[in-house]
Order: sequence, then structure tokens, then C-alpha cells
Amino acid sequence: MPTLKTAAAFLLLLAATPSLARGPDDQYVPGPDSRPQAGVPKGTITKHVWDKSKVFPGTTRDYWVYVPAQYKKGKAAAVFVCQDGIMYDAPTVFDNLIHKKEMPVTIGIFIKPGNLVGKSRRGEPAAKPRSNRSVEYDSLGDAYSKFLLTEILPEVAKTHTLTDKPDGRCIAGNSSGAICAFTVCWERPDEFRKCFSTIGSFTNIRGGNKYPEMILRAPKKPIRIYQQDGAKDLVNQFGSWAEANKAMAEAFKKKGYDHQFVFGEGSHSARHGTMLFPDAMRWMWRDYPKN
Repeated sequence: MPTLKTAAAFLLLLAATPSLARGPDDQYVPGPDSRPQAGVPKGTITKHVWDKSKVFPGTTRDYWVYVPAQYKKGKAAAVFVCQDGIMYDAPTVFDNLIHKKEMPVTIGIFIKPGNLVGKSRRGEPAAKPRSNRSVEYDSLGDAYSKFLLTEILPEVAKTHTLTDKPDGRCIAGNSSGAICAFTVCWERPDEFRKCFSTIGSFTNIRGGNKYPEMILRAPKKPIRIYQQDGAKDLVNQFGSWAEANKAMAEAFKKKGYDHQFVFGEGSHSARHGTMLFPDAMRWMWRDYPKN
């Protein structure tokens, strides 16, 4: 029979074992809609490279196109764009929700940020590519929406029929990718009206902290926003992510936006957003034609 001393030592060992330590995001576990299900047709995913950008000259990037099994050539599909590549277990979620007719037939376009090849910030030869992520994602203005609308969407439309209805286009992102997604909707609500934002960087990296005041001052725009953040998100020289997201949510509420804000306990992680993603997509597409 173990002694009290032995039991105490065992408990100390458990507490000190990293694999058993629980973090603030461990509670956020994706449900069955985020896992492959028997009898559900699987869409296809193809990888592409875009190195012809005129909006972000000199960049090259990978992107992936998801096409659901239910897509019919010539029939316009809804559009989902996501920054930072494939996130949120989105292709599997789309397989399941489209199969259950809980969202429309949707083509997913998952885009990595661009890399600048060949030169350093000082214009000298660079040993490796330099990420253009912050310039593309954190900047306010219409550059990224131009990139999508004049380059990526037309390229995908060469082989797939995409809707031109703004209510049929959703854009999503995590962290800086989230403020980028919102900026696209803010600048071009005539083209994109659905935004999924997780741990959004609405802080003063490149002026994103101005958005709450801009939302309050501007006429209400026809944008639907699903927003997530957590109490243990980042705090650094650019600001507090949690407080910035709360300020965004309060501005949306005051202006009467079609908006949902889920505030949890997590850190600067996509885990909570990934768990929420299936329900967020149901909410986002709730009144859009499913077929």
C-alpha cells in the first residue's frame, strides 16, 4: 500500500508532466461536423501557385481550391475565402454541412500570404523569401480586396462558376487574417458581405485600432460578422487583442449589425474558432439558398 509520501510524490510528478498540463485552449475540442463522416461525399482539393500579382508585385504564394462533390459545372456556387491557407478543418466541415443542406454548395479558396523573393527590406539580395503577410493583412484600405477581385477570383472562375452575389461570398481569417477579412467586407460590401473573424488583430499594428470609431461614424453597411476571441489573447506593444475585439463587438452592437460575438477563455490560438466553425457557418448561411 503506497505511503502518503509516495502519493504526494506521484501527484507532484503529474503536475510537472507537460503532457498532462492543461492550457486555456484545451477545452475547445471540435465536434463531429469537423470529422469525416461515413456516407458523406468528399470534395476535392487542388493546390495552385500565384506569382503574377500586380496588386502585390514580386510576391508568390500557394493557394488551394476546394470543390464540393455536389458542385455542378455551370451552376454558380457560393464562395468562401480564407487567409493563411486551409484552416478550421473547413473542407471536412463543408463536406458535412453541404451534405446535410445546412449551407449552400460552396467553393473554398484558401490563400497563403505572399512571399517576396530575392530582396531584403533594404533592397539587398535575400537568402530566403520575405513574408508580405503583415503588409497584405494588417493594412487598412482596398488593396487586398483588389487582389481578390481582380486576380484570384477571376483565376478560379476560369475553371469554376462562382456567384457574383455579395451575400453568397464569405471571407474568413485568424489573427491578422481576420482583420484582413473584415477589411475586405468593409471596403467592398458590394462584393463580400459575410465575415468570420477569430482572434482578430484589431490592434495598432497598421492602424486597425481605428475600426471601432470608423464603424460608429460610418453609415451601417450590409455586413454579417461572426467574431470570436478569448480572455487570454495577446497583450503587447500593439495593444490588447481581447479589449480590441470587445470594442469591435460593442461598435457592431451599437450600430445594429447582424453580428455574433463569442468570447471565451482561450489564448492567441485558432482552437476555439475551429470548434465554433460548423455552427458559425450554419449561422452565416442561415437564410441563403441551400441549392
